[in-house]
Amino acid sequence: MESSLPAADFLYWVGAGTVAYLALRISYSLLTALQVWGLGHEPGVGPELGEWAVVTGSTDGIGKSYAEELAKCGMKLVLISRSQDKLNQVSSEIREKFKVETRTIAVDFASEDIYDKIKTSLAGLKIGVLVNNVGVSYMYPEYFLDIPDLDSTIKKLINVNILSVCKMTQLVLPGMVERSKGVILNISSASGMFPVPLLTIYSATKTFVDFFSQCIHEEYKSKGIFVQSVLPFFVATKMAQVRKATLHIPSSDTYVKAAMKTVGLRSRTNGYPIHSLMGAVISLLPSWLYLKMCLNFGKSMRARYLKKAKKN
Repeated sequence: MESSLPAADFLYWVGAGTVAYLALRISYSLLTALQVWGLGHEPGVGPELGEWAVVTGSTDGIGKSYAEELAKCGMKLVLISRSQDKLNQVSSEIREKFKVETRTIAVDFASEDIYDKIKTSLAGLKIGVLVNNVGVSYMYPEYFLDIPDLDSTIKKLINVNILSVCKMTQLVLPGMVERSKGVILNISSASGMFPVPLLTIYSATKTFVDFFSQCIHEEYKSKGIFVQSVLPFFVATKMAQVRKATLHIPSSDTYVKAAMKTVGLRSRTNGYPIHSLMGAVISLLPSWLYLKMCLNFGKSMRARYLKKAKKN
């Protein structure tokens, strides 16, 4: 009987310590959210960093919303995307609405030989903000070996999601360092925080973006450069294949308005209050439980897509 008391005391203190730790984590998350989104904070961007902002993947969704928010801050814009027609439309809309100068560069980030063209087009511009937003995912969740046209998919996701971030940073960062100021916003994903089975390549590429951003921020923050890793959960965009916005799946405009408030404050952010809470909760789950839940969710989405495709 007596020998069981120390064990009981030990378990008690382990339990109490765990509860205290979780309470501190949740309290810290809430205080952080209050600081960022509850208190007034102007976006840490503007022409004082450099009159131009460059946004990749800028004709839809999150990229277009970042372009509009930067224009609202008075920055001139270089919009980079694949379709010249869409670029012309978005460029015209932004010029008329925000009265700022815009330029466009039409390139396909799936290709590797586009960066000389981009470099030439950006030459001489004082670029204060770079938004590395362009990205691509799967058509639907799928087992690695069953991904349609696997070789092409591997190359495409690496070129668009990884190579573009490295090369655009290589092009723009020297000018920022020379002027000792600049902001780089790299759009990763919550799937870069936690592994996502059945979206394996996408998840891995977004982890690269997150780690790359953290490293570059540490390397260059003493030189006046702020680099942010942005890690959204689902946002109502074409890429996410979600049309209707909800409280936890915001529109791209709602998401970016919230995310812009974190610039200069957080070098790593989920960008949106509900998403930050979701990230905090998931981080408390055992990895085996999270992976099982994620795999089951992916399986259900896969089955739904294949069933619909079979009917069509």
